[in-house]
Amino acid sequence: MPKPKALPSPADPVLRRAEELDALDAILPFDRRDQLATLLTDDDVATLKHLAQQGMGDNTLRALASDLGYLEAWCQFATGAALPWPAPESLLLKFVAHHLWDPAERAEDPSHGIPAEVEAGLRADGLLRADGPHAPDTVRRRLTSWSILTRWRGLTGAFGAPSVKTALRLAVKASKRPRQRKSSRAVTGDILAKLLAVCAGDRLVDHRDRALLLVAFASGGRRRSEMAAMRVEDLADEEPVRADPTDANSPPLPCLIIHLGRTKTTTADDDQQVVLIGRPVTALKQWLTEAKIDTGPVFRRIDQWGNIDRRALTPQSVNLILKARIKQAGLDPMMFSAHGLRSGYLTEAANRGIPLPEAMQQSQHKSVTQAASYYNNAERKYGRAARLLV
Repeated sequence: MPKPKALPSPADPVLRRAEELDALDAILPFDRRDQLATLLTDDDVATLKHLAQQGMGDNTLRALASDLGYLEAWCQFATGAALPWPAPESLLLKFVAHHLWDPAERAEDPSHGIPAEVEAGLRADGLLRADGPHAPDTVRRRLTSWSILTRWRGLTGAFGAPSVKTALRLAVKASKRPRQRKSSRAVTGDILAKLLAVCAGDRLVDHRDRALLLVAFASGGRRRSEMAAMRVEDLADEEPVRADPTDANSPPLPCLIIHLGRTKTTTADDDQQVVLIGRPVTALKQWLTEAKIDTGPVFRRIDQWGNIDRRALTPQSVNLILKARIKQAGLDPMMFSAHGLRSGYLTEAANRGIPLPEAMQQSQHKSVTQAASYYNNAERKYGRAARLLV
């Protein structure tokens, strides 16, 4: 008979770190908490708790914790030791070499890129799933997280060293991995209509999903994290407005303001807000009334028996809801993600001739270049330059 495993004692460092990470339970999912308690050191946990106390955004802190766990695991497999602080330049170069490599060269030389034993260890721990080199943006983000955590420890790293910058630039070029869009297809007005058609019922889940889709799209293509974080306290009713502002006899439409608070591109001190008018307002209020929600998270999980959870949906749940409705509408869920609502809003605005600055005011895009790309694509489709041989 196998000997039973001994229960961890309070002195067990993994158990102790898991208990300390309980303070971040609103940010880190339970399963990730237990995994991170194994991967991280005591100093790592102390750093994350300090960042949370300093008011760092939940999404940023969640990404830092995930990246830190990956870096600790990779360093252990790659060097046999814990992640050093600060990291030497040679370790940064090794990280780039292990994650950005040339697939053609690896086919000829198996020692090129990430070593087989390092790859196997990361896969066994569920930290590496994709085949081939990493996406360049993922490598850059993890290096950025590494740099941020180094600075927060009061240390100076070699992240700006010319050798690291050159290695990263050359490795990105060699990896030959094309940039992937966050959503292959935009959720434009016609796609949105199909999604709304499959959640037109009177079930609670239909009310929620209808409101979620309409609000996310009409408020400028809100990010899934912003939809998950939306609270009743962020909503402010406004006086009704006319359907046609230039016609005093046009019918009045309900109107409210959404206070976004801290977002991906703002700070908590910024009072960013967007206006919601008409059908999205009606759908949102119907959901809140049917769900009897008058405070706390706006969009919540509903179990199979129709019971509404007190906690908010997670950003991942928002994405899964969209994909489920996409499938019900007879479309390919692999072609869409929650970000498609954001790109779809700008694409639809461009198709309807809405000026870019006006659309950006609603979408809260900070980069004119990024927002304008959707407009440029629309103009190319409807312009004469692509019709020389039609």
